[in-house]
Amino acid sequence: MMEVYNSDEEQVEALKRWWKANGTSVIAGVIIGVAMIGGWNFWKSNQERKALQASAIYEQLLLAVKEDKSVTAIKISEALEKEFGSTAYAEIGLLLEAKAKIQLNEIPATKEILGKLKTSSDFVIKNLATVRTLRIMLATGEYEQGLQLIADMEPQAGDSFTGIYEELKGDLYVELKRLGVARTAYQNALRTGNFSPLLQSKLDDISVPEIEEIKE
Repeated sequence: MMEVYNSDEEQVEALKRWWKANGTSVIAGVIIGVAMIGGWNFWKSNQERKALQASAIYEQLLLAVKEDKSVTAIKISEALEKEFGSTAYAEIGLLLEAKAKIQLNEIPATKEILGKLKTSSDFVIKNLATVRTLRIMLATGEYEQGLQLIADMEPQAGDSFTGIYEELKGDLYVELKRLGVARTAYQNALRTGNFSPLLQSKLDDISVPEIEEIKE
């Protein structure tokens, strides 16, 4: 660090000595600083460009899904993941690809895609993938496996998904003819604010036999 001197001459001589000792490192520091700023600006510009390209492809994917062009949607999603796998668009694209594959009745392929997304660091993506996997399990008779999947997810599930999991749990229990626990699950779903006429109907359907039995 430079000292404080009383005369201009002393200050000039001190500056000369300081520059001789530190000039090289100062120049190197400036060069590195400029390079870092330039590198950061280049990286930022490159990221913005990639995001715009990914967004354009994603818009094509949305259009293909909207028009029920499942094969086209799958191809676009695969391209999106290959070229822009590090962007958020890629994971959302995989969700749409899974939807397209299930429309083509490609169940194993759909479950494989959803399996990847169940490990996503994004809370919403992870839970959406789990919910869709559960609905496939419900449709394919994997009731016990579905209940186990819900049990594994519940500690991580937030309020926004708790009601959905409870309703699906009720659906799975109904298929297993375990109406008491199914009723409890549906009631829990309603308590979370996950109300819908369909959910209420499910609860009413499994409550009717119990009422009739009491009357008899």
